Amino acid sequence: MENSVSPAVISRRRALTAAGGVLAGAALAAHAVPAFAAGSSDADADAIVVGGGLAGLVATAELAAAGRKVLLLDQEPETNLGGQAFWSFGGLFLVDSDEQRLMGIKDSQELAWQDWLGAAGFDRGVGEPTGQDHWARKWAEAYVDFASGEKRSWLYGLGVRWFPIVGWAERGGGLADGHGNSVPRFHVTWGTGPAVVEPFEKRVRAAVADGKVTFRFRHRVDEIVRTGGTVTGVRGAVLEPSTAARGKASSRTVVGDFELRAPVVIVTSGGIGANHDLVRQNWPARLGTPPKFMVTGVPAHVDGRMLGITEAAGGRIVNPDRMWHYTEGLRNYDPIWANHGIRILPGPSSMWFDATGKRFSAPDLPGYDTLHTLKSITDTGYDYSWFVTTQKIIAKEFALSGSEQNPDLTNKDVWMLLSRIWQTPEPIEKFKKNGVDFVVAATLSELVTGMNKLTGDGLIDLTDLKRQIDARDREIDNPYTKDVQVMGIRNALAYTGDSLSRTAPIHKILDAGAGPLIAVRLNILTRKTLGGLQTDLSGRVLDATGTAIPGLYAAGEVAGFGGGGVHGYRSLEGTFLGGCLFSGRQAGRAAAAAI
Repeated sequence: MENSVSPAVISRRRALTAAGGVLAGAALAAHAVPAFAAGSSDADADAIVVGGGLAGLVATAELAAAGRKVLLLDQEPETNLGGQAFWSFGGLFLVDSDEQRLMGIKDSQELAWQDWLGAAGFDRGVGEPTGQDHWARKWAEAYVDFASGEKRSWLYGLGVRWFPIVGWAERGGGLADGHGNSVPRFHVTWGTGPAVVEPFEKRVRAAVADGKVTFRFRHRVDEIVRTGGTVTGVRGAVLEPSTAARGKASSRTVVGDFELRAPVVIVTSGGIGANHDLVRQNWPARLGTPPKFMVTGVPAHVDGRMLGITEAAGGRIVNPDRMWHYTEGLRNYDPIWANHGIRILPGPSSMWFDATGKRFSAPDLPGYDTLHTLKSITDTGYDYSWFVTTQKIIAKEFALSGSEQNPDLTNKDVWMLLSRIWQTPEPIEKFKKNGVDFVVAATLSELVTGMNKLTGDGLIDLTDLKRQIDARDREIDNPYTKDVQVMGIRNALAYTGDSLSRTAPIHKILDAGAGPLIAVRLNILTRKTLGGLQTDLSGRVLDATGTAIPGLYAAGEVAGFGGGGVHGYRSLEGTFLGGCLFSGRQAGRAAAAAI
């Protein structure tokens, strides 16, 4: 059933937020005169959207729905329409949803905002019009209102549905007003990432059929054109046709050039996750030394090119040092793109050790605080860490990121999904068998031998590792404990959703009946850009003075999912797809009103 909100309980702030995009767009129309009128013979379209990922599709759909003619450009072939969102697990951050209430979760806008502020830690000129976090915080408040308001009903009306058990990601492990989700909010889309992309792709393809949208694939934008201070179009190179499959690298051979004109350009080109040089260049000292080796969580075309190109057109990049990389990366034994990494989405029970065999302490526990754990790993001087776990744990607690790694959810196969109750999911078993990062053994001695052989470092000492595991296992004998991870496991089991699907019955790691023992080498996995082009609430790109550049908008990851960094320093998860949806919608609606 859809969320229903009585007008009497809609807050004034939420009402203002909902209207913000249209008002800002109208303001732009009143104060900025484009170099040529929309629909005139001088223009090729009313708007140009650069990037065919989720944010680009949403913005294009909104423009077309308003009757605008749109050119949708992408350097990749049509097979990549939908971008990185297609490969995602499809998790969405929703607040006080029907699914939460079904699971007995009491959530609210106030609690979600408390959690967001505790995670984001906005501290860069929030109160200053030109501060890096000024618009980021405004976007954050608008987004939390959206997630606790019309987000679910809007998506539901487009046909999106969710798995009824709500996941609990980024649990924080600190104080109530610190980082982390106080309650489960991670709603897995029924159909995963492709099902999030589908309604917007359908709307755009219908607009193509109606003559409102034209695709221009293999069009690489190299310059945003400004005339008299106003954006008037784009220039770039036409790349040779490509039959590369989705996710595979495509040719960069140039066969021509182009120039296209429109009074509005919306940049929705994504982040920098596949460009390791750029990741390391922007790596902040607070996260330690950049890893020498990382696996890649996004296809090669997520290269960050449009950030520099938009900056050259006057756009301001803020918070470039804020980024989100996972600590539980596996090398894909069957890669789609180069150096393809897959993330384990862990439950709370695996023991986590650094490369030398020292157990991590709170909040460096599975599923608690991603960036704190990243810093703890880089501080060791090594690029990897270890899970030591059991078959009983991975059977219930391991999930893999990626639509292709979850055929039951992606294909909406109820029988296959139910089979998780009595067997380890097949993708997990395939990684355990074929993945280079897994060691399986009947005894701890054999496990340590395999771990040292895998890395060649010889860093794991059997006696010390056994001492730490034995100490943890003794804490299982009572329903109370001083071990914070064991507390967390019992806390998880108190939530019906975790006890049903994401947390194994508590047991001793060295219990032979729970075996075999499994060690998993965990690599750093590149993923998201949290900073980016600074935008106001309508998605207009701002310059260094805080002034909107006439005709230029941005949405999605290239804009830090809104405002140049809606997440601040850390994410609460389920907010990347949602950030593309919200910022794409805001920019599309505001641009349509401004034309």
